Amino acid sequence: MNTRPKNNVIKTDLAIIGSGMAGLAAAVFAANRGISTVVAGKGASFYFASGAMDLMGVFPEGMPQLDPWNAIEQERKAIPQHPCGKINNRDISSALGEIFDFLKAEDLFYQRAAYRNIDLITSAGTLKPTYMVPQTMWNSVLAFETKADAALVDFTGLRIFSARQAAAVLNQKWPGIQSLEIDFPGTEHLEDVHPEHLARHMDIAENRRKLAETLSPRVKNVKYVGFSAMLGLYHCAEAVAEMEALLGAKVFEIPTPPVSVPGIRLLESFKKGLEKNLYFIFLPEMVKEIKLEKNREFTLFTGQKETRSRIESKGVILATGRLLGRGLVADKTGIRESLLNLPVYQPGDRKNWHSEDLFDPGGHGISRAGIETDDSFRPLDSSSAPVAEHLFAAGSILAHNDWTRLKCGSGVSVATAFAAVNNFISCKPA
Repeated sequence: MNTRPKNNVIKTDLAIIGSGMAGLAAAVFAANRGISTVVAGKGASFYFASGAMDLMGVFPEGMPQLDPWNAIEQERKAIPQHPCGKINNRDISSALGEIFDFLKAEDLFYQRAAYRNIDLITSAGTLKPTYMVPQTMWNSVLAFETKADAALVDFTGLRIFSARQAAAVLNQKWPGIQSLEIDFPGTEHLEDVHPEHLARHMDIAENRRKLAETLSPRVKNVKYVGFSAMLGLYHCAEAVAEMEALLGAKVFEIPTPPVSVPGIRLLESFKKGLEKNLYFIFLPEMVKEIKLEKNREFTLFTGQKETRSRIESKGVILATGRLLGRGLVADKTGIRESLLNLPVYQPGDRKNWHSEDLFDPGGHGISRAGIETDDSFRPLDSSSAPVAEHLFAAGSILAHNDWTRLKCGSGVSVATAFAAVNNFISCKPA
């Protein structure tokens, strides 16, 4: 990986602001195409990521979809401004396939069904339609589809996951599911245990053996054993394989609320793979300022005075996220974009930000707020003209993208990152 120059001035082809799914996917696409790239951001959104990659799980409103491609076609007709309306299915598929291959090369394996969504078990015992899941979760899909006898394991002190609750909800559709609770070996004296700590313990073979010894007498009569997502942080494939051998049953993980171990695995795999590329620099700092110079290139400033870096780039991709990532900021007067003060599509009145019904199938107005772009994903100014020829946007900052409700977050992030990088290449200045 390239290192930060001593004078803290970095010259690059492309600067990507934000290191969430869209930002790091864009970095993969750029690096794979020989584009020198700097990514600035802290990657905090991965701690909230389930690890699953949605494509289009729910459309129309409230209707889970088995066929994500059909759902995308319906969505394009109903909401032509949605980001998927600016990308064809071939490019969406190519983008997801390239990320699939990149993660596989870093030993983070994913699994998907052919051309359809699958039902992923959540920590609440509900089912989420998604497109691609970590290999560690795949057996949960098979177990549910076959309704095989299975046991969900709870650990004393693990407060963000209740196997008992999940099994009780699942039991309505899966009579062969049960739950049990044990102490994780070595944590008997602790009041609270956390998935990321358990995951680090599970990277060690001796700890896997101790857990299997404790658990084996309780799971003799089941075909599948489910855990909260904690089966290793850096060696999850190895941990799953060894636990299956020790228990004599298939094993799977269930995603949990933050802090998410599968999200950390994703972040670490992206960084590890990208750092092998000489075209890539990662700055774990927030961009504080961005300027468009007279020569149509950009100057960005990151960090505080003591660690301030200057990035000079020919193009920029805004992948700063929405309110959580601080790409958008809300106050009493409305919602604004935080770096360039770009126009933000939003409800005309603050009282229309939210529906009175929290679970309104039509969603909330604030969830569709974001940056509007042209067909090349270049942000538009107040006159609906591109702000700059080589400025692009990708991911959840895009308008008309109610990704939590439509279950299309990762799919939109990856696909729009793919489009933004390719559009930058097609108009890249000399």
